[in-house]
Amino acid sequence: MEEKAPLLLTIAVLGGTGKEGKGLAYRWAKAGYKILIGSRTPEKAITAASELMEKLEGSSSLVGVSNREAAELADIVVLTVPYAAHRDTLEGVKDVLKGKLFIDVTSPIVPPKVTKVQMPPAGSATQEAREILGADVQIASAFQNISHELLLKDEDIECDVLVTGTSKEARAETIKLIDAAGLKGWDAGPIENSVVVEGLTNVLININKQYGSTHAGIKITGVNRDE
Repeated sequence: MEEKAPLLLTIAVLGGTGKEGKGLAYRWAKAGYKILIGSRTPEKAITAASELMEKLEGSSSLVGVSNREAAELADIVVLTVPYAAHRDTLEGVKDVLKGKLFIDVTSPIVPPKVTKVQMPPAGSATQEAREILGADVQIASAFQNISHELLLKDEDIECDVLVTGTSKEARAETIKLIDAAGLKGWDAGPIENSVVVEGLTNVLININKQYGSTHAGIKITGVNRDE
């Protein structure tokens, strides 16, 4: 895990009571960030924050609040809700996201055909977020291909994270958070490329089903990011 964050940035994890959200919150809290876990039901957020604080032995800053309050108070806002709640959640917080970095973790998984890529009319969930939030919000897309089972463990994760977004700056800031979470991130280009990254989620679900796994991932080879 990386050293403690040099700046006490506050990260809101909207939908943070879900497995992916809790996993990311755990990793960032351990790295020294202040975490706000958001939920449509604040009581659930408070419970999730308490559970994570117990796991971290009270050494970190985790608070459970509503999705809107989390989005209002944070420097960086991360959305980890299922696709069915994607639009409604964004509509509820879009007016408080101006000038902030927004990271979308959503994949447009549409049950029951979860192994089939099914993209929305906007092209991807992240492009849909851009249509809803407008040009005043810097948007990145990341973490769709990471198993939640791995995030809540303390072991190194042998899986890379592809990052797309509305600007190189948004992608670079997101990669810093990926590094802090103990993973390796790669700049995968403009937000239009999110269609490929989000679609990989369905491919990985199919691989898990075919080969009896729960945490198939991706790895970039043939290039050294740190050179």
